[in-house]
Amino acid sequence: MADYIFIRKSRNALSSLVHMILNLLLAVVSIGATVITGNCIIGLVLIIASKWRVFAVNHRYWWLNIRSSLVDLIVGVSCVLLAYAAGASFLPVHFVLMAVYAIWLIFIKPRSSFNFAMTQALIAVFIGSTAATVFAAITNSIVLVLAEFIIGYAASHHVLVQGDEKESSFLSVACGLVFSEIAWLSHSWLILYNFASTGICVSQLSIILTILCFAYFKVYNNISKHEGKLQIREIALPIIFSLVVVAILIIGFSQPRFNIH
Repeated sequence: MADYIFIRKSRNALSSLVHMILNLLLAVVSIGATVITGNCIIGLVLIIASKWRVFAVNHRYWWLNIRSSLVDLIVGVSCVLLAYAAGASFLPVHFVLMAVYAIWLIFIKPRSSFNFAMTQALIAVFIGSTAATVFAAITNSIVLVLAEFIIGYAASHHVLVQGDEKESSFLSVACGLVFSEIAWLSHSWLILYNFASTGICVSQLSIILTILCFAYFKVYNNISKHEGKLQIREIALPIIFSLVVVAILIIGFSQPRFNIH
């Protein structure tokens, strides 16, 4: 019996190690191939291929699996697209993206608590919206609007699905619509904050949406914990913090020199 337990634990440890190595390789190769080839196709194919289990079931469950994998796909696809946008020569941003995606796959994605679900959703909003903003400069505004609808829907569903399914679907669609409306309003004044020659850039829109999403999750969690009643005292601090940060960004950090147009 002791030998069986030892063998079982050894196999689990080996399986975990192999899984970690494969995730690390996915992060490095998907970003590295994008930079080396100067094309994002290989990286995107690797990201999508890594989700093969989504379709390894009866087709009736495909939509459910796709919806539950949207946050992970947004993070992976956004990392590849940001690597592509940064150019075909290795810059610090490419190694940062490799590290971020590896940490996401190995340490963040496997967690399932409410706090980790909220963290995963916020990361997807931040990285996904930054990628959407970068590519909005070379595409039509409809691309940004659609991208933000998907990001808002996916982030909301990822957190709210732990509660009532019908309520989750309705609120997630509403969240997607709010995201797309904000994206449409801000399309003519998209701001990017660049960090010298590192290639790292962050969009103002992504920061604002991430902060608003954080406040939204805090309010929802508060209402859920108190059986439909909102306890203002418990959420006043995060709400005030969110509003102050958004106001500072819009008023103090929206100079034309940051505008991508």
